[in-house]
Amino acid sequence: MEFLKHTLPNGLQIVAECNGQAWSTAVGFFVRAGARDESEELAGVSHFLEHMMFKGTPSRSADDVNRAFDEVGASYNAFTSEEHTVYYAAVLPEYQLRAIDLLGDILRPSLRGEDFDVEKQVILEEIRMYEDQPPFGADEKCRALHFGGHPLAHSVLGTAERISALSVDAMRAYFRQRYSARNVVLAASGRVDFDGLVAAADRICGSWEPGSGDRQLAPAAPASQFHVVRRDSATQEYLVQLAPGPSANDDDRYAAKLLATIVGDETGSRIFWELIDTGVAEQASLGHFEYDDAGIFMTYLSCEPGQTASNLQRLDDLFAKVQQEGISAAELAQASNKVCSRIVLASERPKGRLFVVGGDWVQRGEYRSVRDDLDAVGQVTLEQIEAVIRKYPLRLSTTIAIGPLEKVDRPH
Repeated sequence: MEFLKHTLPNGLQIVAECNGQAWSTAVGFFVRAGARDESEELAGVSHFLEHMMFKGTPSRSADDVNRAFDEVGASYNAFTSEEHTVYYAAVLPEYQLRAIDLLGDILRPSLRGEDFDVEKQVILEEIRMYEDQPPFGADEKCRALHFGGHPLAHSVLGTAERISALSVDAMRAYFRQRYSARNVVLAASGRVDFDGLVAAADRICGSWEPGSGDRQLAPAAPASQFHVVRRDSATQEYLVQLAPGPSANDDDRYAAKLLATIVGDETGSRIFWELIDTGVAEQASLGHFEYDDAGIFMTYLSCEPGQTASNLQRLDDLFAKVQQEGISAAELAQASNKVCSRIVLASERPKGRLFVVGGDWVQRGEYRSVRDDLDAVGQVTLEQIEAVIRKYPLRLSTTIAIGPLEKVDRPH
């Protein structure tokens, strides 16, 4: 296994974890463009733009793009989050060049007005569908309440009002700003011809404008609120709770991941035994999520409406016990084994490693091998987890409940 990196004269960074024993190659462009980078008027433009990337380029129609990926048997897609938009493909090694050529080409789309108008209707329908389906956008609603005026409060999809008002010229201006070379990382993993990767990137991306890779960072000041949204069409009550946690640049993130596994993993955690195994909730879990300048612990719960108040109390009591008594050495050992197993299993395929290698580089500018992450998890101590518990109390959270209930009693 070898890690290699190179920067083009225009600032585009290329990183690769090369494994000569792999049977496939994964490549992806990681763009620092997400919901947090949008103004209020541009809400949802990053996700909309992701759709537009597949609508054709000056040299390829939309059909040409999809057909070309299919011709090489690529597993390809794209996604948009609060902080990044990622375009990727996993292929047989002999098709590395064609995959880079295709991905690089779609990152310079035509952005034609007629395509924009058609795709706008698709996005609006997606927003309506998302609002109609359980859990009715509870996570984004809770994020908006929790982060308030911070950019992490922004919705990835945006709103129907903002998308309807968005112009193609505004999208083009946003594209020029966020898709500049210094704001993009080309990552690869698996059986990678690195010299060929660099040569292809220079040919395809070398003429891109350098631009600026800056992002406005600001400390988050999360709120602690309790909000109920009534949805008569719902048959269950859905709850999301957000509490502050370590950021992507905080060494405490490893202890936070283990704490979330101990308290709220989908199997074998305290929440599992308290709510799932006893049959009082259909789903219940706790996870840790990290961003450039903030982090969150997210609790998710769905249950029969009549169980809502008692389940909230069970969660609050469970969190209070964690706060007062901490966790045990046996729990830490079990969680460490779980997390390490997941790291290894997710990394067995080049496509799995691509998201780790590219994500680490675009977020922190660092490369971490599988061994590095396993060692970091294995070295977490009870004292470090207890420090996270003290610094980030799980009970100090923002809660949103969505379902048929008009009123939900808060835990006491």
